[in-house]
Order: sequence, then structure tokens, then C-alpha cells
Amino acid sequence: MTNPLLAPSTLPFSLPDYATITDAHVREALEAGMEQHLAELEALAADTEPATVENVLHAWERTGATLDRTLSAFWVAKAADTNAERDAIMAEFSPKLAAHNDAIMLHRGLYDRLLALRGRAEAGEVELDEQDAFNLAERIKGYERGGIALDEAGKARLRELNAELATLSNAFDTALVAGRNAAAVHVTDEAELAGLSEDDKAGLAEAARGRDLDGWLIPIVNTSGQPILDSLEHRGLRERVYRASVERGLSGEHDTRAMLVRIARLRAERATLLGYEHHAAYVHEVGCARTTDAVNDILGRLTPGVVALTDAEADKLAARLETLEPGATLEPWDWQFLAAQEAAESAFDTDKLKPYLEFEQVLQKGVLAAATALYGITFHEREELVGYTGDARVFEVREEDGTTLGAFVIDPFTRPTKQGGAWMTSIVDQSHLLEDLPVVTNTCNVPPPAPGSPSLMTWDNVITLFHEFGHDLHGLLSDVRYPSRSGTSVPRDFVEFPSQVNEIWAWEPSLMASYMRHHETGEPVPQEWIEALVANRTESGRDTLELLAAMLLDQAWHQTPLGELPEDPEGVEAFEAAALQRAGAAHRLVPPRYRSAYFHHIFGGGYSAGYYSYLWSEVMDADTVAWFREQGDDDNPGGMTRAAGQRFRTELLGRGGSIEAMESYRRFRGSDPDVSHLLARLGLTA
Repeated sequence: MTNPLLAPSTLPFSLPDYATITDAHVREALEAGMEQHLAELEALAADTEPATVENVLHAWERTGATLDRTLSAFWVAKAADTNAERDAIMAEFSPKLAAHNDAIMLHRGLYDRLLALRGRAEAGEVELDEQDAFNLAERIKGYERGGIALDEAGKARLRELNAELATLSNAFDTALVAGRNAAAVHVTDEAELAGLSEDDKAGLAEAARGRDLDGWLIPIVNTSGQPILDSLEHRGLRERVYRASVERGLSGEHDTRAMLVRIARLRAERATLLGYEHHAAYVHEVGCARTTDAVNDILGRLTPGVVALTDAEADKLAARLETLEPGATLEPWDWQFLAAQEAAESAFDTDKLKPYLEFEQVLQKGVLAAATALYGITFHEREELVGYTGDARVFEVREEDGTTLGAFVIDPFTRPTKQGGAWMTSIVDQSHLLEDLPVVTNTCNVPPPAPGSPSLMTWDNVITLFHEFGHDLHGLLSDVRYPSRSGTSVPRDFVEFPSQVNEIWAWEPSLMASYMRHHETGEPVPQEWIEALVANRTESGRDTLELLAAMLLDQAWHQTPLGELPEDPEGVEAFEAAALQRAGAAHRLVPPRYRSAYFHHIFGGGYSAGYYSYLWSEVMDADTVAWFREQGDDDNPGGMTRAAGQRFRTELLGRGGSIEAMESYRRFRGSDPDVSHLLARLGLTA
């Protein structure tokens, strides 16, 4: 059979032919794709014609089609539903792809071709518009940051570092999935499940049957906090679940400490080789923050106030525990349960919402309906098209006038073979140059329904679904020339901004009344519950502190010089504890959202030294929410109007990474973001 990855897909939207693609096809296409890509770029570098936009920038963007097509199709399928062969492919090709990238970024002829175009533009011989100029500047910057000026010995060492880092990051992620699965808590006594609904228990029983176990199995999610701790009345089981979560990766078969120490040390060495003080300085230079001082400043300013809020919350919960178990000491595994009890007494216990949060209703009448209201786009399921897993569904996305905009693929349910968390990817990047329509994905970990039962979501699941769809909108509504600058191709500390903005529509009262309906009776959620939920929408000190602690931990690993990083895996926990203590964020009751041993974002993903991005983006998010509120009227006080959505789409989402990120923000907002809106959201003062 002909390899379907070796030629452009003939399916609608250029969707990969997942029905016929095999893992063997992926291997072949990766090898062929790398070879073709290098040959195409060699031809570009060898071109003796005067440099122009067409024979440099346009030609560059047309290279690597087979490799891009294969990687885009494979990565999301591997992350969502891995197997031994897919793990082996990633392990084999991660260092090969790193070497491939080095062959490009250390190629003097390619760099010189970019410089020639810049020189002709500066001399007035070539005209560059805004998108051309930014693309050229970013490519040149990439070469100058990537080691093009190193001597041959330095380049050789850089290649070694990049290859080993690629191998280790992939191995870390593989161990993470296996360790998370192994950490699941097996329960054989139903009495220990007191506090859970019958639907919840049915889901846990199904998870146990999936592993040929009797009783019930509590899967561990990727974060330190576990949603089930909100409901479990059995204190002993709460402790078991908590410890299973925070002790992952610290020992045994799935110990990740040696890998993460090696990753941190290699990154520190690479930064020094490239002329930077540390890895964080290298990362921050190309973010919106620009400097490490700016990152440290915002984290340092918020930490004391957030810790004080957390301590006050802890005092209240300790008093509550005393009434339940006199003499008991408040422990980390008690926090979520007691906080949920307190919320229940205030009439906005989010756990009560679950019967009203059926997945399909939330998706259709919440997430997608909000996009229609704001941007005029509509979604039409194409059941004949095959997604990257059996659970994946494909939707055609149309403009208000009925023309096709692109496609959206969603794979919502958790499975043992799926990476933890939730993410968006782009299978096809929007591009006017290549005339490609966008195809985006949304992969989540919503609890799957037991046979005959609905999939009921937690409120956190709902927020996550809206969040990830914000990334999808960034890709779908991209309106740029170059595929390399499309959609979410923006700085790391900007990329989370549109997704965080999209979370606000989960809280829109008119929308909530539509998507929050009882899965059995169809009755809408009580209006007073909506009012109480919206009125009490505050970010708790604890929730903010666990995020801040993870951000500070990330900075500690990546701002510490090589000579001061631990060499021995046994030093990981001491390093972590010392870093949090030094930053003023150590709290006995609140672990970081991710401890080092299971911190995918920074050791397996692309957020090294950049996990602060969620906070940096939230400054813009809070400022933008204030703007939407200003656009509201009597019918839409939250600002969910077509006019407001169109401005956000045109001036911000549509620009992707085609211009400097903060310039796109200023064009949308008319000014730099005002941090006071975030401080108010967090319950802090200036």
C-alpha cells in the first residue's frame, strides 16, 4: 500500500488518512521527510539569484511539507493513544529530529541567505511588508540564538547536548504516563467510597474492570491535586490518594529524578555555551517578559499576599476539621474535602453541579455556542471522517456566510494510553501563501462514561474545555500569510492569553442556563446556583499558591548555574524544598501544582523556564475581560456580542504570530495591559 503520509492528503481539509496510516508509515515518512527537507533547503541556500521575498521567505515556507505533515499527524495520535511501537518511534526519532534541526540552524549558507535579503531590504532593493519583515527578523534571531556564531568545537558540543536533551525529554514523558497509571489507587471496600455518587462509583468500577481488577480504581490525574478529594469522606483513603499523587516519580520503576536532573544540567550547560547566564535568560529573551528580572519581579510581588490569603483559608479549614474530629491536625489531603463542604454551605458547591454538566451539553450549548455568538462561526459534525483515535470526532467549521473556515477535532475522554492534562495541536496550519485551511485538535481527559451512563464533568473539567478551545480559536481564526507564523506561533508567555480569555464564557449566566441542564430530567440548573457561583467567582489563595509554587520551582531549576544544580537524583527533593523556602512559597498544606518528578510542562513539554506564562498571560486576560465587560449592554452585560468578538478576532486572534505579540495586544486594546485587574481578581491590592 502506498504510504499516505508521503503525499498531500486528498481528504477534506487535508485531514490525515488516519484510517489507513500505520506506525510503519510514520517511520518511513519521517526518514523521507527529513531527507527531502534538507535537500530543499540546500537548494535554497545554493540559489545564486539575488535574494527576494519569493526565493527566500516564500521558498523557505514551502519546504519540509512531508516532514511537517507526518509530525503533525503522528504527535497528537501518540500523545492521545500511545503504544509500545509509538513510544519506540519517539525514542528513536527524537534525537534524529534534534540533529535535523541542528543541521538547519547551524547551516551558514541558510543564515547568509537571510542576511542577504535583509541587506537588500535595507538598501531599498526589496520591499518588505509587515509580515515579511517580522518573519525575516524572527528567522535571523533564531539563527543568532541557535549557535550559528559558535566555532566548530562549540557546534559539535551543541549537537550532542540537543540530541541528549531530546532523548531525555521523550523518556521523561514516557515514564510520566507509566508512573501515573501505576499510581492509581485500588479500592476493594465500597464503604471507603462514601461521598461519591453512584455515577462516580460506576466510572471507577469500569476503570478497575479495564485492568482486570475487582472493586474500584481511582486514576491519578497529572496535577498534584486530585478532583476526587473534593468528595471522599474517608480520611484514610484521601491520604492514600494524595500520597499516590505527590510521591509519583520519586522511587521505583518509574523514578524520573535522574532524568530531570540530567535535563536541568544539560540545559544549563547549553545556555552557557550560547552565551547566556542560565537557561531561563535564554528563554525569557524571546518572551513578552524579555528579562529574568521581569519574571522574578511579578512572581515575587504576588507571593507574599497569596501566602497570607492561603494561611487565612487554612485557619478556617482547621477550625472546621476541629468540629468534625476534635484534636485532628489539618493535613494536605483534608483541604479539598473541607473546602468543598464549606462551599456547599454557601450554596455554590461545585460538586452539586455535576448532574447538570453532561459533556455533550457543555460542548454544544456552551463551548461551541459561545464561539458562534462571538465570532459567527458554526460547527457541523462530519461523522464520515476519522480522527486520530476511535473517540475523536471531526467538525467542519463554517463562517457566518456558510463558507468553510477549517476543521476542529476533539478527543475528550481519558484512557490509560493518553498523556495527562489537556492540549491543543494544529494538524494543518492556516496559511494564505499555501492556501491551507486550519485543522486544530482538542485533546482532554474528561472521565469516560460507564456503559449506559452519561459523562458528567466537574466544574474544573468545564473550565479546561473552554480553556483549550480558546487555543483552538487562536488556530482556527488565524488570518496570516506564513504557516510558520500561524495561530499559536507566538511567545510562550502570550500563547496562554487567548485560552484564558475564553474561560470567561463558561461563567456567562445566559450561556450557563443553556448548557447546565440535568442529564436525566432536562431541568435547568437552579438560577440561584448560577447566581451564587458567579457572585463567588474568586480564585482561592490555595489555588493561586500551588500555581505560583510550580512557577517558582520552574525558575529555580532553570536559573540555577550548572555548578549549583544537584548531580545526584537523591538531591531533587532537597533542591525543591530549598527553592520554595527561599522564594517564600513553601507551605506544608499546599504542594506545587506539579512537583519536579511529574512536571511534564518543563521537563517533557515546551515550557522550561516558561511556566510563569500562565500568570503573565493572565495579566492580559484580566485586562481583556474588563474590556469585554465595557462592551456589554443590557442584553449581554458580559460583553458576549458579535461586535466585541469581531474586534478581538480581527485585531488579536487573526494576527497569530505574524507581528510582535505585544504590538497585536496594543492594537486590540489601545494600550498595554493594566495589572490592577489581575490583582483585583486575586483579592490583592497594588
